[in-house]
Parts: sequence; structure tokens; C-alpha cells
Amino acid sequence: MTDPTASTRAGYVTLVGRPNAGKSTLMNALIGEHLSIVTPKAQTTWQRVTGILTTETAQLVFLDTPGLLEARDLLQKAMLGAALSALAEADVVLVVIDGRYPPSESDTRRLLDALTDIASPLHVALNKIDVAEEAPLEAWRLWVAGHWPSAQRHEVSAVRGDGLEELTRALEAELPESPFLYPEDEIASQPVRFFVGELVRETVFELYHEEIPYSVVCRVGEFRESQDPVYIQVDVHVERKSQKGILIGKGGAAIRELGAGARQKIEHFIGRPVYLDLWVKPLKGWRRDRKTLGALGYQVPDEEEEG
Repeated sequence: MTDPTASTRAGYVTLVGRPNAGKSTLMNALIGEHLSIVTPKAQTTWQRVTGILTTETAQLVFLDTPGLLEARDLLQKAMLGAALSALAEADVVLVVIDGRYPPSESDTRRLLDALTDIASPLHVALNKIDVAEEAPLEAWRLWVAGHWPSAQRHEVSAVRGDGLEELTRALEAELPESPFLYPEDEIASQPVRFFVGELVRETVFELYHEEIPYSVVCRVGEFRESQDPVYIQVDVHVERKSQKGILIGKGGAAIRELGAGARQKIEHFIGRPVYLDLWVKPLKGWRRDRKTLGALGYQVPDEEEEG
């Protein structure tokens, strides 16, 4: 237990960056728990995910956000809005950059646009140093020094763990003095149902190709903890009827593989045996429908804001 008379620090650390920079992998590694879904495909984080790391003297509340992207449909506009609103709440901003590739005009423009009016302390994590070559890393070092001279730069590998201890200490030092914002044993603010749906969606990204993963959204319909195994029913929504057949597969083979993979993850997450019941349901054009996105829990921008 933390000494209640000791000075503690607590606050929000918002992770931002372009798609596939490794924000989710980094947050998971810092917390030591698989909270945000991670796949090799870009744009897998669609809503912000809150992860909590509590040390002896500090509580870092990480906000993992969707990648800063060129929004083309209403879902992507909601994703971009989630990232920008999390920036507004930040006590510290952690920009995560894929160190494998040198700065490009699209990368840098999005970062600069998003961070123009941010007054919070800025840290930059050059990620993936375990696989990055020196030339792109040096290009980013020069770019960061030129555009954000006051930012603290860190070179890390979220996968291998390089530099994470030093990064955590540096972020702690930036937090305001404050009592802890959450109980010390909590690692997330969202309910278990949210993470169950996300683990099913992560498995969809791992098993299916082309447009299917980006057309699927998962929501838990039932969650009966009082029985053993725990009964969990998840609605797996697709945009078109034709996608339902692909998701189920010939003779139900694909949906059985999806269920087996997702169930294993969920059992590890909640620490109990699970009976996972997946229902595939078409939800026509859900990525572009304002009312449906709102019902699914996305913060959709006002029509005035879109314009």
C-alpha cells in the first residue's frame, strides 16, 4: 500500500501518432497487460482505451488513441475526434513514432496539425528501435529537434522492452502532484464487456483479410458471470449480408476458428472458463450511419463540425 502521507503524482498521459506506430503495443507493455488490441494491420484501435499504471509514488493513466489519419467516413471522423479529445485531456502528451521509416509529409503534417495548440509537456517515443535502421532514426531525431526542441525524446522498443523503464520515470516526473485517480489495483477504466468485444474483434483482424476486419464491430449482448463456465454472447456485426457468409465460412469452419481463438484470449483476460456464443448479424452501412455509430458507443462529430 502507498503511504497516504507521502507526496504522490497522478495524471493523464495521452498516446498519439500515425496509424501502426505501435501505440497500443507500447501502452500494453508499459502496463504489463494486454488491453488494447494489437495486429499487424493498421487502424485497429477505433476508440480510446484507458490503461492505468500505478507505481509506489505515481499513477499514470494512459489514453491509447486511434491513429491520426485522413478521415474518409463517419467512423474515421469519430476515431480522429477520439484522438483529439484525448489530447485536450492530457497532462502529458506522448507522441509515438514508427522509427523504421523516415519522416514523410503526411506523417509530419498530421502530427503538427494535431499538436499545434497543445500546452502540455511533450515526449516523443521513437519506437521499434529493435528493427529500425540508423538512417530513419537519425532523420526523426533531427526532425523532432527542429520542430519540438523542448520535447524529451526516448528511443524504445515496445516489443522487446528497451527503454520502457526510463520512459516511465520521465513521464512520472511530468505529472502534477495529486492523489491517485483510481484504486491502486485497477488497470483499466472500461468495463470487462468492452475488452471482451475488443478481443473478438482483434481475432477477426488476425483471421480474415481485405475489407472484412474493417467492416466488423463487436458488442457483448449477454455476460453471465454467475454460471460456470461464464456465458458470453457477442454480436459480430458486418456491413453487408455477403460478408456474413465469409465470416461464418464453409460449414461454419471460419466462425468456429474465430470462436476458439477469441475464447482463449477472453479466458486468459478474465481468468475463468468461458462459453463464447458468437452471433453474426448484418448492420447495413454501420460505418457511415450517425445513429448506429452512436448506439455502438462512438462519439460522432456534429454535422457542423464535419463541415
